[in-house]
Amino acid sequence: MAVALFLNGCASWRVDPPKDPEALADYKEANDPYEPVNRKMYDINMWAYHKALRPLGKAWAWAVPRPVRNAIGSINETWYMPSVFFSDVGAGKPRRAGDDFTRYVINMTVGLAGIFDVASSVGYPHHDSDPGLTLASWGVPSGPYLFLPGVGPNTFRDASGFAIAQGLSPINYVPRGYYLLTFNWGYNVTGAFNNFANQIDSLDHLEQDSLDPYAFLRSAWQQNRASQVEALRNDHRATVPNWY
Repeated sequence: MAVALFLNGCASWRVDPPKDPEALADYKEANDPYEPVNRKMYDINMWAYHKALRPLGKAWAWAVPRPVRNAIGSINETWYMPSVFFSDVGAGKPRRAGDDFTRYVINMTVGLAGIFDVASSVGYPHHDSDPGLTLASWGVPSGPYLFLPGVGPNTFRDASGFAIAQGLSPINYVPRGYYLLTFNWGYNVTGAFNNFANQIDSLDHLEQDSLDPYAFLRSAWQQNRASQVEALRNDHRATVPNWY
């Protein structure tokens, strides 16, 4: 809401729709009326990436063995599953929600609190779902494209979904005492940084191979997001598993 009010108050940062039909079609396809400020935010993000985040990420990848990084990624993914579960319930997809619940139970028990991804090997692979996709399945429009420093590509709808996801994650409600709050911060920061470190090569290729990395990233993210929404809407599998 704060971002929306801020952008609406900055008319000079908004690009008005062009009158030329061809240009107008491109404008609508990009869905980026706040492109001037979004590009500034992208530049800030990439400045921080080159000055600090990339060197730290490279050092992390060099110092931390691959099995440990895989375990951190698996823990982060597993402990986010309650948010995925509630998102699929909200979207009215009981089969997906059932798979989420089963995956969570298997990895939290046999997988030793998510250290190992056992569920994928027994037929319950990870799938992406979040409150932003749930809102899309309800017909909530995406709103304009946004680039948020530290978060990346987004829209008004998906930024709202990101905030809701934090509220659906049980780990964010750990009580004070017994170092649990410190553990929560460590889990969130380490998981996010580990995920970022795994994306460094992709970011480097993006910059090297694109004439306009900002526009390429925007287009790729929007296409991927549209594909995720379509996959969610078209998932009409029966609630009962095939083997039942």
